[in-house]
Amino acid sequence: MALAEILDRIRAAERRANRPEGAVKLIAVSKVQPLERVEAVLQEGHRLFGENRVQEAQGKWPEFRERYDGIELHLLGPLQTNKVKPAFDMFDAIHSIDREKLARKFAELAQSEGRCPELFIQVNTGEEPQKAGVLPEAVDAFVGLCRSLDLPMAGLMCIPPVDEEPSLHFALLRKMAERNGLAGLSMGMSADFEKAVAMGATHVRVGSAIFGERVPAAAH
Repeated sequence: MALAEILDRIRAAERRANRPEGAVKLIAVSKVQPLERVEAVLQEGHRLFGENRVQEAQGKWPEFRERYDGIELHLLGPLQTNKVKPAFDMFDAIHSIDREKLARKFAELAQSEGRCPELFIQVNTGEEPQKAGVLPEAVDAFVGLCRSLDLPMAGLMCIPPVDEEPSLHFALLRKMAERNGLAGLSMGMSADFEKAVAMGATHVRVGSAIFGERVPAAAH
């Protein structure tokens, strides 16, 4: 029932915010989940999934893609430069573009391949030193750089600090996206996705509320 319940809650949050039904896409975050749990969600008809690591996705999704049509994969975790090519080949969207070197790598591949995944810039809205992402004051310049490289910029992404009111961070992200003419807002997770929908999220990233608590590889 978990998937249906989350989708119902998203639709209800859309109605409360006077947003059209279906304005928000649910990314089912399948990282560190046993294959049978992921397959159960696929069997319910869901097709949009998020992974944090390229390597884990490589071990999981090629086989699922052979058996299920229409799977859309989004990379949510930080990306090392040496993993750009496999990420480029495997994912439909990348939510963690956060530095010039990465942007230039994607631009090179996009030029040579004639296509590119959708790209979201990760913003470190809480300016947390341990967290990836472009700092808020650098966002406008970084969007400009990405556009100058002809990259397909879908929007912005954030992960608010755990001990702060997420709506403040969602509002900040929305303001930065509007200022830069970006439509996509990847924000909101299991604990706060309804607040994110109210603030204009286009993609919410929900894992444990759909699949149950994550199971580290060693435990199964």
